[in-house]
Amino acid sequence: MKQETFDFAPLLPAGLPPAAARWTGLAKYNFTGGNNDADELPLDGLIAAANSVLTREGRALATYGLASGPQGYRPLREFLTAKLKRDASISCTADDILIVSGSLQALDLINGALLTRGDTVIFEKDSYQGALNRLARLGVNVVGLPLDGEGMRMNALANALADLKSRGITPKYIYTIPTVQNPTATIMSEQRRAELLRLAGEYGVPVFEDDCYADLVWDGRRPPAIHAMSKSANVIHVGSFSKSIAPALRVGFIVAPWAIMSRMLALKTDAGSGALEQMVLAEYCAPHFAAHVPALRKGLRRKAETLMETLNEQFGTAAEFEDPKGGIFLWIKLPDNVDTMKLYQAALKEGVAINPGNEWSTDKAHSSSRLRICFASPTHEQIREGVAILAEVCRREFGVPTRSANVARA
Repeated sequence: MKQETFDFAPLLPAGLPPAAARWTGLAKYNFTGGNNDADELPLDGLIAAANSVLTREGRALATYGLASGPQGYRPLREFLTAKLKRDASISCTADDILIVSGSLQALDLINGALLTRGDTVIFEKDSYQGALNRLARLGVNVVGLPLDGEGMRMNALANALADLKSRGITPKYIYTIPTVQNPTATIMSEQRRAELLRLAGEYGVPVFEDDCYADLVWDGRRPPAIHAMSKSANVIHVGSFSKSIAPALRVGFIVAPWAIMSRMLALKTDAGSGALEQMVLAEYCAPHFAAHVPALRKGLRRKAETLMETLNEQFGTAAEFEDPKGGIFLWIKLPDNVDTMKLYQAALKEGVAINPGNEWSTDKAHSSSRLRICFASPTHEQIREGVAILAEVCRREFGVPTRSANVARA
């Protein structure tokens, strides 16, 4: 007699996110996610680092935390103190740093320590999908503010803070990606960072600085981190090795005052992030990071140029975008009649995966004709072929572009 399959549905608690779809593989032309350039991965260096550090310290894997304590492998934290001082002007010690399992765990720890249902936070209107999705599940109110070429507009921030105060609301934090913003790739000026800190101090709101893309500024010159400019220890700074080394390693970090770090540490109940990954990164990065990143930036810049050239060829003036100042993403505006969620669905059937804009914005109407393309992972040939297919799908579904590669379309 055939036994019926057990039904878990009646046991599921209310409020769970929708069920995940089964993995069916990457699209042939994959312009989604934060994947990086496989050709620029420092594989030989990572192999050598793994061999070296395991030979020397491998038996430490028998101890939770490698005997470095719950904040992570101390040599990696010591590397970060030097790197953050050199690159972001942040003065901190290894004890001010918490190693986490990618910046997504950092988001969860910060939200867990600060937020409860019904709270309010301030965001850039176009922002990181992973952060927005978490807040939606938590039942947190998000106030999205417009950006311009220098990131979050400070007049909008001043108005939002004043309006919230008039209603008796103090936001739990101001979230910003100030250096190579995701998805717009803008860089907030030092003057605007100072104004953000002034407003945050005036209204008693901490700043959540997501700096995960800051290593990828094309010319290597960036303003000091907001954390470095703060005189009141009101900034939580988050960074990652996902964009500079490899996303699959899942290693990020938080720099924060102990008053809030200790609260986040109490929520980090995973017995420590992956120890081997931390050991290999520390061994590789100390001697090689400063030379690796400029080479990575050059390769990414060439791919960005290929993408922009191909968009101009295939879409003409129908695709509007700014030349990014760094990073791995291009934020594109198509004509208003194009629904990029529908474009995403139609293009995926042709093997082209894109990120529709409404997944990356607090304003669905504003973002419905926008899309984000990650240009780091595809090859130059895949960029050219994939964008050509995307243009053909867009023309078929929405009648634009009317011209492609300087040829009028029927």
